[in-house]
Amino acid sequence: MTQQPTNMTRAIDQALARLQAQPPTPQRLEAQLRQLAKWRSIVLANTLLAQSGGTIPAGPFQGLRYATEASEGGRAPRLLGAYEASLHQVIETVIARAYPQVVDIGCAEGYYAVGLARRMPGTTVHARDSDPRARTLCADLAKANGVADRVRIGPEVSHADLALCADAPTFVFCDIEGAEGALLDPARAPALVEADLLVEVHEGMRPGLLATLTARFAPSHRVTRIDRALRPDLLPDWTETLSDLDRLLLLWEWRATPTPWLWMERR
Repeated sequence: MTQQPTNMTRAIDQALARLQAQPPTPQRLEAQLRQLAKWRSIVLANTLLAQSGGTIPAGPFQGLRYATEASEGGRAPRLLGAYEASLHQVIETVIARAYPQVVDIGCAEGYYAVGLARRMPGTTVHARDSDPRARTLCADLAKANGVADRVRIGPEVSHADLALCADAPTFVFCDIEGAEGALLDPARAPALVEADLLVEVHEGMRPGLLATLTARFAPSHRVTRIDRALRPDLLPDWTETLSDLDRLLLLWEWRATPTPWLWMERR
C-alpha cells in the first residue's frame, strides 16, 4: 500500500516544483538540495524523537526535556545534544561561573535559556525574542523542565533593557540574525562592558561584523573567535545502521553561511 504524503512532504514537494520551474542553474540545484536535505533532516529528527522520547542524551544540556519544535534551524542536532558543538566548552565554563543572571537575546524555542536554567539553579534567565511563536515555545519548554519561575520571557531587546547587565554579574548569549551589529554597542548600551558575551556573528549577512564587534569590545574584553565543529561521537549507536548521508544530516544545523562566534570575557 502506498503511504499517504504528510503535510510536510507536500510542502517540500511544492517548493521543489516551484524551483524546478526556474532556469537550470547551479543556484537552483543548490536550493533544491537544501529543500531535500531539510526534508530528510526533519524525518530523521522525528526518528530521534521516537527513540529518545524527547530527552537530550548528551552534551551540556543532557537530561533536558526537548519534545518541542525548533523555531529555527535544525532540530536533530538539538535532540542529540550535539548542537553548536564548538560552544560546549564555553557553555560549561558559563555554568561553572554560576552567573546570577543570563540574558538570552534571540532565545528561539528556549534551547539555551531553559538548558542553562536547568544547569544553573541559582540563576535568573531573561529569555527575549521578537517572534511571539518562539516566546510561546520557550514558555512551554521552561514549564516542561520545571524552570518557568526563573525564565523570564519577553520581546525584542532594546539598548535600555541592557542596563540590567550592571545590576549583577551577567552572561549575555546573543543570536539575532545579523542585528547584533546594531544592538551590541557599548556606546549606546554602556552596561555591556560589565557582562561576558557569547555572540553568533552573521558575517555572511553583514560582512565586516566580526571586525566591528571585535573592535568595540577589545578595550574591555578578551575576545576569542570560535568556528564550527561537529560531534559525530554523540551519534547514538543505532545510527550505525544509517547511511553516511543520514548521519551527516543528523548533525546538520541548516546554516547557509559560516556563522563564527565571539566569546568576549570582561577583563
